[in-house]
Amino acid sequence: MAVTLVFLSLIALVICYLFLTKNYKYWQKRGISCPDGVVPGFGHFWPIITQKTNISEFCRELYNANRNHSLVGFYNCMTPTLMVRDPELVKTVLATSFTNFHENGFKIDPDLDPLLASNPFFVYGDTWVTARKRLTYAFSSARLKFLLESVQQVCTTFDNYLDRKLKKTGKIELELKNLFSRFTAQVVSGAGFGVDGFCFDDDKEKESFYTMGKSFLEPTVWNNLVFTITFFFPMLSKILRARFLPKKADNFFRNLVADVMEQRRKETTPRNDFLQLMANLERTEGDTFDLDVLASHALSFFVDGYETSSIVLNFIGFNLATHPKVQEKLRKEVMSVLNKHDGVIAYEALKEMTYMDQVINESQRIIPALGFLNKLCTKDTELKGSDGLVCRVERGTPIIIPVSGLHADPQLWENPEKFDPDRFGPDRKNSIEKFSFLPFGEGPRMCVGMRMGLLQIKACLATFLRKYSLELSPKTKLPLKLTASSFLPAVEGGVWAFVRPI
Repeated sequence: MAVTLVFLSLIALVICYLFLTKNYKYWQKRGISCPDGVVPGFGHFWPIITQKTNISEFCRELYNANRNHSLVGFYNCMTPTLMVRDPELVKTVLATSFTNFHENGFKIDPDLDPLLASNPFFVYGDTWVTARKRLTYAFSSARLKFLLESVQQVCTTFDNYLDRKLKKTGKIELELKNLFSRFTAQVVSGAGFGVDGFCFDDDKEKESFYTMGKSFLEPTVWNNLVFTITFFFPMLSKILRARFLPKKADNFFRNLVADVMEQRRKETTPRNDFLQLMANLERTEGDTFDLDVLASHALSFFVDGYETSSIVLNFIGFNLATHPKVQEKLRKEVMSVLNKHDGVIAYEALKEMTYMDQVINESQRIIPALGFLNKLCTKDTELKGSDGLVCRVERGTPIIIPVSGLHADPQLWENPEKFDPDRFGPDRKNSIEKFSFLPFGEGPRMCVGMRMGLLQIKACLATFLRKYSLELSPKTKLPLKLTASSFLPAVEGGVWAFVRPI
């Protein structure tokens, strides 16, 4: 009996092994380079699942290890996945053959995360077209000027917050991600919802938008585990009922949007916020938008405006603190432009700050807020690389675009490890290969909130630099090391700096 059990167990193990490894010759059969180190059932993602590295760093390492290949295959658990390394192939996926790759690769279970499932980043087809149309309306130049009035109020609150801190000591030591997250969360609360986010009020921190954002976006081991289960093990997510957006946050956004929209529909005095724009669009279209859809748009405004913008500001702050000559040159531009506009951070003034654009671009090149893009092939397509390699990509195949790898490739960038804003200057920027620089993606599905994100980033930097200077604190561990337990880039120990009045 014991021998029979052992024999049956061995057969079961063999069957299980064969099932878990059935796809692991997929790329070899097609002549596509594929790294070793496959773990049955987990593919090449075992280091990511065990949080020894994050997916952005994994993609960067895979990109660097395959410099002689235009296409590289790997296994996302049991799913054959293709990485495109050529900028021309990136162009094909994101723009030229967009209709064959129009879906983002991440899928959200609408039963578990209904608000996130309706987010424009995750939807496709007619739903995506409608959502993008509404957000494009909200972020047009005319509406950005409208929203800037709310951003200007946050700039004043931010300035007062730093003044209060500095009056006590003359200089303060701050963690920059914490500081800039307060700014972006306050922008979202005001420009998004027309309410006070209490992000600079120490007495109300527990009920602030800043605290709400940290609850599910902070790069903790738990949040990263939930992300990994949600996006890479959807069946396990269903079983465990793992939600990316906590129930408390879901209820918070639904209730807030419902209350504010009810006010906006009744009021005759217009407000300067995103939900006011949605109310205006309702009147234009003669329709009342579904609450779930509105809450989803608002959540998109929150996530994009709060987290990714604060990440960009954090690394800009680090680069300015470590490059004082760049900081001083940028400050001179800010002061010169603001003097022409009577000290007002106006829309036209921000547009004139072109060196600031260079600094922002270069910081995002070195550490992009999203180190990879994940697309899905929706129609069998032939891809041909610059090395002559041809691959017939089957419908349903995930496509990875290694943004962080492209941004640091010495074949595409001169001295890519150097922080050099002048590479985006007027005399050099035209030589940059377009699809080698993707901080916001490219093509029809590039980030719809890009202009709003850049608006608040530039307003924040202008407010800060005209009165304060940054100097790196010894508490910042150099060289910067990004945490493995994070989907978005986060620095181990944080970026600490001294803030002084100029």
